[in-house]
Amino acid sequence: MRDYDAATLAAFGTRAGIIARQLLWMTVKDRTTGDPVSFGLWNGEDHETITIAGQARDYYGAGTVLEVPDIVHEVGFKARNHRVTISPISPEVKVVLRTYDARFAPIEIHRALYDTETRNLVSEPHRVFKGWINGAPISRTAIPGRAKAELVLVSSARVLTRKLALKKSDESHRLRADDRFRRYADVAETAKTFWGEDKIETSS
Repeated sequence: MRDYDAATLAAFGTRAGIIARQLLWMTVKDRTTGDPVSFGLWNGEDHETITIAGQARDYYGAGTVLEVPDIVHEVGFKARNHRVTISPISPEVKVVLRTYDARFAPIEIHRALYDTETRNLVSEPHRVFKGWINGAPISRTAIPGRAKAELVLVSSARVLTRKLALKKSDESHRLRADDRFRRYADVAETAKTFWGEDKIETSS
């Protein structure tokens, strides 16, 4: 069960209701330098700076995020995929998908709760998803159709599906400071080892 702070629990129990917004925070890569660049999108009405874990983050709104699916939480190791619909005509979205490389970029989704009367944040947004961007297809439809862009997200449980790399050969060890620990690994099974007894040489 997820733990919420007292202010969030109180907001859940109020009859006045709450306003929920979804915040996407991703770390894409500069295509030229390879440097990481963090970028924020949300389904709010305008751009806003929100502090999460002591870090002030700039989130771009005004139609950048069109739809965020319900995030399913369950016990287990299943890697789930989620599709977030974003606006392909938004300048901020174009920067993320075209200027930067979003392939396998780490991404987090937080949920921000706002008071219906004051429009102020109830508490610091809580995280509801952590994973990677597994794809960012942009579909083009004929007029009068509408283009659509999506972020295909995969949960952090995906790391459990990765295969182990081959790191036990002499060649792979030599890549790390010329480590020769496994120099004789290929012939080790043919070598005779004597344990607890004397080696007796015989002549023919």
